Amino acid sequence: MMKQSFYLMVPLAGVSLALAVGCKQEAGSMPAQQVPQVEVITIATQRVPDEPEFIGQAEASRSVEIRPQVTGILKAVLYREGRDVKQGDQLYQIDPVPFQAAAASAKAKIAQAEARLVQAKQDLARVKPLLAEQAVSQKDVDDAVAGDLAAEAEFQGAKATLMKAQFDLDNTLITAPIDGLIERSRYYEGRLVSAQTDLLTVVHRVDPMYVEVSIPETIILRRRRDIEAKRIQHPGMYKLRGALTLMDGTEYPHEGVLDLLEPGLRTETGARQVRITFPNPKRTLLPGQFVKVRFKGDVKTEAVLVPQRAVLQGPAGPFVFIVNSEEKVEMRDVVASDWKGTQWLIDDGLKAGDRVVVNGLMKIGPGAPVKAVPIELPADQPAPPRTPGQG
Repeated sequence: MMKQSFYLMVPLAGVSLALAVGCKQEAGSMPAQQVPQVEVITIATQRVPDEPEFIGQAEASRSVEIRPQVTGILKAVLYREGRDVKQGDQLYQIDPVPFQAAAASAKAKIAQAEARLVQAKQDLARVKPLLAEQAVSQKDVDDAVAGDLAAEAEFQGAKATLMKAQFDLDNTLITAPIDGLIERSRYYEGRLVSAQTDLLTVVHRVDPMYVEVSIPETIILRRRRDIEAKRIQHPGMYKLRGALTLMDGTEYPHEGVLDLLEPGLRTETGARQVRITFPNPKRTLLPGQFVKVRFKGDVKTEAVLVPQRAVLQGPAGPFVFIVNSEEKVEMRDVVASDWKGTQWLIDDGLKAGDRVVVNGLMKIGPGAPVKAVPIELPADQPAPPRTPGQG
C-alpha cells in the first residue's frame, strides 16, 4: 500500500511543476501596459478683440409729449394714429372762434391806444411853447407829459395783449414738433382740454434710436484694473462702438456709437448706465425692445484661447486637463468668459507654456502618465469632398 501511494504522488507533483512553469512563461510573454497618447496644444498669448456683451433695451431718441397750450374744445384730430409724422404736420385743431375774437378785440384796443398816444403827443407839443410865454402853467405842461407817458404805456400794453391773443390763436392748431412715430390720441372731438395739463399724445423719434445698457459695478472695477495693468488696450470710452443682435439671433446691420456714460452708479441696481446710438432707417428697432449689445474697440493684449472641446464642465465649474513637466495629467480650474469662433477665451487658470489636452480626454484622469504630442490643427478651409467616380 505504501508503494502504490508513492507512485500516485509522483505524477501529481509532475503536473504541479508543469503548471507552474507554464504560468511563468505566460506571464513573461504578456506585453507591458502602454501609456495613452494624447494631443495637446501649447498655450501662447495673443492679441484678440475684447468684445463684452450685455442685454440692452431700445428707447426712442426723443419722446415729445403733445399738450395743448390753450384751454378749449377739441374740434378735430388731424392725424392717423400710429403712423409716421413729419415736423410741422397738423395734429389737432382746437375751436379757434373764441381766440379769433380775442385777437380782433386786441387789435381794436391797439387802434384806440394808438389814437390816444397821437393825441397826447399833440397836446404836449402845443403846451410846451406856451410855457415859455407864460400862457400856461407848469402844471399844464406836467399833465401833458404824464398824459403822453400814460398813452405810450397803454399802447405798449395793447400790443402785448395782441401778442398773447395771437399766440393763443396760433396754438389752436397743434403741429408735430419733430419727425417720428405718433401714438394713439388720448382725446377726441368735443372734449374740453386744459392748457399745459391734458396729454393728447406722444411723438417718438425712432431714427436714430438709443439703446440703454446697465453695466454692473464688478465688471467696471475689473475692467479698470485690466486697463491700468495694460492687459486691455482701451481707445477711450467714447470711441467704443456697438453691435446689436436681436433676440431671434439676427445680426443688426448697422453699428452704433457710444455717446453717453452716466457719471455715477444707480443705487438701486449698483450698475452704471451706458447709451449707444444706432441708425434705424427701416424702423427695425422699436421702443422697449430688448437686444444684445456687443461693445467693440477694446483689445486683449495677452489673451489665452483654447479649443472649445478642451474645456470640460465639472461640479465646481469649467476645467481643463494639462500635461505637467512629469508627463502626468493635472486637472486645472479655469475661467472661460467668451467664445471666439471655435475657441474659448480663458480669463484665468492658464498661462503661456501650459500644455492643454485637446484629444484623448476619454483615456485619461488626474495623475495618469501620458504621452503628449502636438495637435495638428485643421486648415481654415477644408477641401470639398470628392464626388464618386472622379479620379
